Amino acid sequence: MTDGSARPGPRALVPAAHAVLVTAAVAHVLHDGFSDALYVLLPLWAAEFQLSLTGVGILKAVYTAGMALSQIPAGILAERWGERRLLAVGTAITAIGYLAVATTANGMLSLIALLLVAGLGSGVQHPLASSLVSRAYETGPRRAALGTYNFAGDLGKIAVPAAVALVVTFVGWRAASGAYALVGLAGAVFIAAALAWIGAGTVDTATAERSASIGGWGIRDARGFQALSAIGMIDTATRTALLTFLPFLFLAKGLSVAGLGLALAVLFAGGAAGKFVCGLVAERVGIVRTVILTELATACGIVAVALGSLTLALAVLLPLGVALNGTSSALYATVADLVLPERRARAYGLYYTLIVTASAAAPLAYGALGDAVGIPVTLLVTSAVVLLTVPLCLVLRETLASAEAARSPA
Repeated sequence: MTDGSARPGPRALVPAAHAVLVTAAVAHVLHDGFSDALYVLLPLWAAEFQLSLTGVGILKAVYTAGMALSQIPAGILAERWGERRLLAVGTAITAIGYLAVATTANGMLSLIALLLVAGLGSGVQHPLASSLVSRAYETGPRRAALGTYNFAGDLGKIAVPAAVALVVTFVGWRAASGAYALVGLAGAVFIAAALAWIGAGTVDTATAERSASIGGWGIRDARGFQALSAIGMIDTATRTALLTFLPFLFLAKGLSVAGLGLALAVLFAGGAAGKFVCGLVAERVGIVRTVILTELATACGIVAVALGSLTLALAVLLPLGVALNGTSSALYATVADLVLPERRARAYGLYYTLIVTASAAAPLAYGALGDAVGIPVTLLVTSAVVLLTVPLCLVLRETLASAEAARSPA
């Protein structure tokens, strides 16, 4: 079929699966780079276009809302058309949106329109790339592969904001964002060519008919999926709010724009390490204990950043990044276990839509709160909200225990 499964023998399957993983990882690096470069650009836009914190929240929310709107349609369309074309076109659309921002943006309204377009294009990446990797490793180390794919996104989070911040200091934000847009266009060409060469990301007639015969979302355990999604929504909303307003806090504490880029790189490096380390911790102590541990550590880290000096805030960035992103590593691969293989693309689309919707709402809500009470108090509120994941973890623990009991022999 697709993704190398039609190739004869395991020797052919393994290289094809690895090639799919590499291509999906490239897509993840590019798109997370687009998304997280905004954290460097938002303060610059606020200064140039005289935006309030609410306005900043609106811009971040618009981009995220665009991602949320396109994920389910992308997952459903992939069942009929395959992931290859949609993933390449979505990447190109995001790059074009960024290029248009760099060349034509002149205020709040133009930024809203162009960021919406860029977000709509970027929304295809998570469900389609996740589906590609899941299918490629259907009979192999799927959790490790998805973890590697998830980790790859953090390379974009680390490198791109730091690079954009550095380039901004020499040539300004327009040239910096335009240059990365060109990188994105080249990436779209690579994705299309690589998946075509592998023979991945297409759907044959038999597969399309079998998928069409299955009703609904293909979710095997509704209660488990709901608990998983709720934890993901709170965790993602907290992360987005922190990353949106943390640059303003650091600049107010006296950090330079170049220093801000490096600080974000440290935070994202911690996040990359967290996805790897927390995956190992989850194997030893369990998913639920790991999530509770990371969320408690996140709350404490946010308090330290909000109330501490610049030196203390910078010192806790690395461990805060570990905790901030570690939760997603503990939960991410569980999505694939809760849905049927034929519905995986749309189920991933549903999951990502839920958490991205929460991510889109967070800057709006916290931006309005920040205008009213200031950024430090707003960050303290986010640290309290993240603790709501603890009772949800208890629900997830019951669901996972029931599933384990059902699998155990009588």
